Amino acid sequence: MRSKNRRNLRVVQPKADPTDEIIDQIMEELNEEEPLDNLEAKIASHRKKFWIRVTVIAASVLAVVIATYLFFNLQTYDSVQVVDTVASDSGDGSYVSFAGGILKYSKDGVSFLKSNGKEQWNHSYQIKNPIIDVNDDVAAIADSSGNAIAVFDGVGLKGEITTTLPIEKISVSQQGIVAAILKNDNSPNVICYDSAGNILVEHKASVTSTGYPIDISMSANGEVLLVTYLYAQDNEVKTKISFFNFGTAGQDKTDHLVAEAEYQDAIMPAAFFVSQDTSMVVGDKQMLIYNGAQIPELKNTVELEKEIKSVFHNDKYIGLILKNEGKEGCELCIYNTAGKQVMSTDFAGEYSHVKLVNGQIIMYDGDQMAIYTLSGRKRFEGQVDAKILEVVPMLGFNKYLVMSTSGIQTIRLVK
Repeated sequence: MRSKNRRNLRVVQPKADPTDEIIDQIMEELNEEEPLDNLEAKIASHRKKFWIRVTVIAASVLAVVIATYLFFNLQTYDSVQVVDTVASDSGDGSYVSFAGGILKYSKDGVSFLKSNGKEQWNHSYQIKNPIIDVNDDVAAIADSSGNAIAVFDGVGLKGEITTTLPIEKISVSQQGIVAAILKNDNSPNVICYDSAGNILVEHKASVTSTGYPIDISMSANGEVLLVTYLYAQDNEVKTKISFFNFGTAGQDKTDHLVAEAEYQDAIMPAAFFVSQDTSMVVGDKQMLIYNGAQIPELKNTVELEKEIKSVFHNDKYIGLILKNEGKEGCELCIYNTAGKQVMSTDFAGEYSHVKLVNGQIIMYDGDQMAIYTLSGRKRFEGQVDAKILEVVPMLGFNKYLVMSTSGIQTIRLVK
């Protein structure tokens, strides 16, 4: 009797090897009278033809990809097409790129959004005048003129800090160490906290000796602090640049001070670390480049002949918007970390927000936006249908995520 539980058996043939097919083809072509010593030559010939075909196909595909890329990226666009919209109460918040996504913050709280605009987590607080500093995947939000600082990473709240004096400026490291300038009449304080609120270092400045601290920046590892001071002496304005090292290099130094420089008749309100080894100070007349992870040293000075309107950077380039003299518009300049200018182009319009991301310079103000490449080519100049709060490039050709007062939109640049 046949079993009722009869199984259907299927023989799975092993996947053919291309070399086996070549040999089978050659064997069919050989006749019994042909010498077998021709076999090796025929195999080599067929194998060569096979790989030539593969190479031609691969080269053709690559050529199509390159041609498509150049077609889209060498165009200049003046309109946008809305691909998708996510409703959001965007009017009462600000946005910043953070940890591969977007951080939305306001006086009532903060939320972390994925690159598609979907919320991952949120945290409530009460901060009247929020200011923010981001260092890769760590962010600190402080209450300007208040006493509260909240530190976040990609998964949520990392720690909270309460200061005893009003907060003026902050800078955060990748470890969550926060440096803050605190107001105190003629004796402002520069204090470093860990993310739990413990004081690590406290430095009291003096308007009459060190000067008033106007900007600070923490290195990525939290060991080096860069501070610029402004003071007046003999009816002349001066800037003092100080580097403090809280690691081994600064243990035997007074107040951990490892490097210092003074510049007469100069105001230098912008100081930042481009990388762990490179830091910059930008003033009204020059841009200073320092190298050194432990004891920074001045390596290059870039003289500036035009008025600086804004400064922006990533870990490879520094950008300046300079006001043109004798003609309308502004000059967009990009420098590498060695101080060499790699791009310069003029543009019209006024943009209050400028950022450098993914090889693009994105500028926006109100409902106006412009995008330039690092080579100076204008990719886009046009209008969006709402007040722009932040712009983030997306995967795909000409796609961007735009946070605006009307919601979160995915747009595509079009002709």
